[in-house]
Amino acid sequence: MLYAMSSSPNQGFMWFIFFWVFVLIFSMSVGGYFMFRKFFKVLPMADGKSKLDWQNHYVEASRHLWTDESKAFLDVLVEPVPAPFRDIAKHSIAAKIGEVALNEKATAVTREHCIKGYILATPRRDYKSLISFLEKKQIDYTAHKHLLQ
Repeated sequence: MLYAMSSSPNQGFMWFIFFWVFVLIFSMSVGGYFMFRKFFKVLPMADGKSKLDWQNHYVEASRHLWTDESKAFLDVLVEPVPAPFRDIAKHSIAAKIGEVALNEKATAVTREHCIKGYILATPRRDYKSLISFLEKKQIDYTAHKHLLQ
C-alpha cells in the first residue's frame, strides 16, 4: 500500500517526460521534413543547376519585363499564402511567370502570363483551393483550364 502511494508522483513525472519526448520528436520531424524538401531544391539536376538556381535565373532574366500592374497582380495572387511563407511563394511563382514570359518571348509580363505561371507553379494537390481563389477574385482562367487537368 505504501509502495503504491509513493509511485504515483513518479508515474506522473514519467508521463510528463513521455509527453515532452513526443512533442520534441514531433517538432523535429516536422522541421526535418521541411529542411529535407529545401535540401532537394538545392541539389543540382542533370544540367548542373539546382531548382533554386533556375528560379533565381528566371527572376533575374525577366526582371525588366515586369510592370507595376503585373507586380500588383502577383501580390493579389499570393494573398492566400500564409504571411510567413508569402515571400518564398512569391519568388517561386514570379520565377515560373518569368519562365512563361521568356519562353513566349514577350515584351512585358501580362495578366495572362501571371495566371498561367501561377497555375504552373501551384502543386497539383492545391488546385481545388487555387480554383476557388480565382473564382472568388473573379479572375478568368478559362484559357488555362487545360493546365488544371
